Amino acid sequence: MGIVNVEIKTYCSDPQLIEEILQKEKARFIGTDHQVDTYFNVTNGRLKLREGNIENALIHYNRENIPGPKKSDVLLYKTNPNSGLKKILSKSIGIKVIVDKERRIFFIDNIKFHIDKVKGLGSFIEIEAIDKTGQMDQTKLFEQCRRYLIKFGIKESDLIEVSYSDLLINKNFK
Repeated sequence: MGIVNVEIKTYCSDPQLIEEILQKEKARFIGTDHQVDTYFNVTNGRLKLREGNIENALIHYNRENIPGPKKSDVLLYKTNPNSGLKKILSKSIGIKVIVDKERRIFFIDNIKFHIDKVKGLGSFIEIEAIDKTGQMDQTKLFEQCRRYLIKFGIKESDLIEVSYSDLLINKNFK
């Protein structure tokens, strides 16, 4: 399934405050997911196998490493836990890095919010404005992300350009 995301990742010093704002906005809480994302060695984009108690998928995506809202082209294939896919990919193309996190997942309409605690890195927020149909104007997706940046009081200096996998590999964290 092809999806277009506009997303933001940012350092978060007060996850509880973000959750309180989301509650005031009547966000729908999906649950807390312990996710292990195994990133594989690929020559184009990023390929990860997500294993969680809520979300399980093989995900390939291309995204620029820039601060602020950025477009991400995503291919997602839902998987079953313990499918053997990890073993096949590990043996065939090799593991690049593993990201272990606890993720609290919220939704407001087409916008998905993650409050993440990443092992070895700390706390973060991700905001994803999602277009699953290809019908939404990308300008609107960017505006949705920016609106919540302002609402959460996120400073430009807290924006993160890269993925958690890159942060772990480079220990490129504040």
